[in-house]
Amino acid sequence: MSTTAPAQIHRRAPARERLLAAANELFYAEGIQTVGVDRIIERAGVAKASLYNIFGSKEALVAAYLATRHERTTSRLAEAIERFDDPREKILAVFDAQAQQLEQPDFNGCAFMAASTEAPPGGLVEHAAEEFRAWIRNMFTTLAERAGAPDPVTLGRQFHLLYDGAGVAARMDHRDPGIARSVRDAAALLLDAALTDGT
Repeated sequence: MSTTAPAQIHRRAPARERLLAAANELFYAEGIQTVGVDRIIERAGVAKASLYNIFGSKEALVAAYLATRHERTTSRLAEAIERFDDPREKILAVFDAQAQQLEQPDFNGCAFMAASTEAPPGGLVEHAAEEFRAWIRNMFTTLAERAGAPDPVTLGRQFHLLYDGAGVAARMDHRDPGIARSVRDAAALLLDAALTDGT
């Protein structure tokens, strides 16, 4: 669930890079159905043929846009986790990293959630969203297991629900500054309760 500053599209950059920068800016801010191909190519400063030569379809461009967000988010979370040695702090670091994203002025909710609600089932977009969610769930489950939780699968699912809920609440409640703290506190309580039950 990440967000970035508005894309700075350099006219000398390769066409693929410019198209992805335009897609990241426009799709995230306005939605994948609202933004048409013409808007993308105008923003990127490329010919329409370039988009189809590179990606083949708008759906493939959306999937590539989501792939860039997947990479950015997973890299950012992995970096946050690696800052700590303590298993408990590693889990809470995920929610701290999320809090930083929720506070960004251009935060507009989860890109994968938004895209999947607009896309037809069974396509590239749904697949990209499922891959991202599987990564997040596996991350939480692995961290819960390393922390010594007796049922890491259930605890990982609970953390995932908190993570999703924080993004939705921040989007709907105009980035209420109390959301991130409340979610982190809830995660800490869940973790401590799980570890206590396991002893």
